[in-house]
Formats: sequence, C-alpha cells, structure tokens
Amino acid sequence: MNRRLLSGVRVLVGRARHQASGLSAELRKQGAHVIEIPFIEIRQPRSFKPLDKALKSLGEYDWLILTSVNGVEAMWERLGKLKGGRAGLGEGHDFRRAQSRKQNTPLPAETSRSKRLRVAAIGPATKRAIEQRGIKVEVVPREYVAESVVRSLRRRVKGKRVLLIRAKIARDVIPRELRQAGAHVDVVEAYETVVPRSSRSRLRGALKNSRRPNVITFTSSSTVRNFVALLGGSSLQPTVHHQRSRGWGSPHHTWIDGVQFASIGPITSATLHELGFPVHIEAKQYTIPGLVDALVKSVGCSSAHGKP
Repeated sequence: MNRRLLSGVRVLVGRARHQASGLSAELRKQGAHVIEIPFIEIRQPRSFKPLDKALKSLGEYDWLILTSVNGVEAMWERLGKLKGGRAGLGEGHDFRRAQSRKQNTPLPAETSRSKRLRVAAIGPATKRAIEQRGIKVEVVPREYVAESVVRSLRRRVKGKRVLLIRAKIARDVIPRELRQAGAHVDVVEAYETVVPRSSRSRLRGALKNSRRPNVITFTSSSTVRNFVALLGGSSLQPTVHHQRSRGWGSPHHTWIDGVQFASIGPITSATLHELGFPVHIEAKQYTIPGLVDALVKSVGCSSAHGKP
C-alpha cells in the first residue's frame, strides 16, 4: 500500500536553489505540494587566496574537516585549478595512486613526502560527496553537529595540524574546542551564504496568500536568519517582543496561524528559538531524509485525519 501521507500539505522549502531538488522530490513522493523559495544563496568567497594556500599545503596537515557538501564542492573545484592538487589530496589513500595514474602526472615532491591526511565529515551527505570523489572518510560523528565532531576527534588531535574548510559565517565550536585539545587549527573560507534578494517579494506573497504554507522547513541556522532578513521591513516581520508577548495567534501576525516550523536539528531549532520562533517539528536524524520522516510522522498523521 502506497500511502501519500503528506497529500494536500503545502510545504515551503527554503534551501539554496541548487540544493532544493532533493528535499522537494522526497516531499512530493509523499504527496506534498512543494513551494520552493530559497532563503540562502551560495556565493564564492571574495578571495580564494587563503583556500588555495591551504590546499597547496595539504601535505602538512594531519586532519581535514569538511562540514558541508558546499565545502566539498568548493574545495574540489579549487583543487582542480591547482597543479597536482587533486592527486595530493588522497595522500595515504588509494585515491592518490588512482588519480596519479589517471592523470599520468608525477606527484609534487612536497606531496610525496607528506604525512597521511585523514578526513572527517559532518553528515552522510557530506561523506557521500567526498567519497564520490574517491577520497576515504575516516570519521563521521553519530550526530551531525559540530559538538559531535569535537567529541570524535578531541583525543586524536593533540599536537596535530587540522584544516577546517567551511562557510564564511559559521559557529566557532570546532576550532575553539580542538585548539583547547592541543591541535593547531587553520580555518579557511570556501564559500559564503547570502540573502537572495529575488526571494523577498515571492516569500512575502506566499505568506500573504490564503493558501500559504502549512509547513516551513529550515535546514540550517542560515536559513532561519535569512528568512527573518527576507521579511525585514515588512508588516510580516514579527519582532521577538511581539512573538513572546502577543503570541502567534495575534491579529497582527495572522500569517503565522496554522503554519508549522520544521527544523532539521537542534542547532537550527536553537536559532529559531533565539529569534523568538516556535519549533513544531524537529528531525531526530539531522538529515534531509530525517526531516522528511519527521514531517510525515507529525504533519502526515494529522493530514490523514483531515487536519493538514
């Protein structure tokens, strides 16, 4: 029996445009009516010099930490522009030898003398993106948050050099805690997330519409902050004071009536709470499939009983 448990449920997906398709497809499989309005846009950093410098020196690092698919893609693109870059990344792994044979190019001398580079990733999607490029991932924490990475590596990094590749704006948990554990940590920016101005009118229109979303999904703290920024300066933006003192049923903010906020995990939920928003649904597994599963179990059950 193929029950489409989200049939008739309107779900707003705010992922970056090039990443929305996966979540949207899974929701549509469950019968949801998906509204795609990106809350974030991925852009290149203003300068690639720090990233390129770090990638040219990969052989000097003991650990490479990648926190997102965006970081993997940015790193891979830059490595492709550096002579011998991709061949050097797999030092100590089959990837290195395979790439050198495929490219038929000698490895740089500094790479051939380098130490074995180990790779850690946050989340299965990041791990998959890395391994699809032939690189072995040694550490994926059980929980897909920075704190779990720290727990996995804390006892393994004393005296080691660690390269963390991430977005321009990110939490400081990993570098701070690993430095306290005795590691030398270099942090480089591979990309930045910005507010897509083109989404402003579309979002406001969707929330004013009588068929506004039943659920709004948030897949990172950036999506939460940018959601608020997109509402900024409009009558739709509830202030934290209004949210806490008047409540969500206030006539001043009728757009929120019947709308549920769905979060991919505790860090995103904390940002929602910080900005005064409720969290109705939180994924138990901090992944896109986990978020869809949480929606099905929460909203889907209500929808099946006629309460979308």
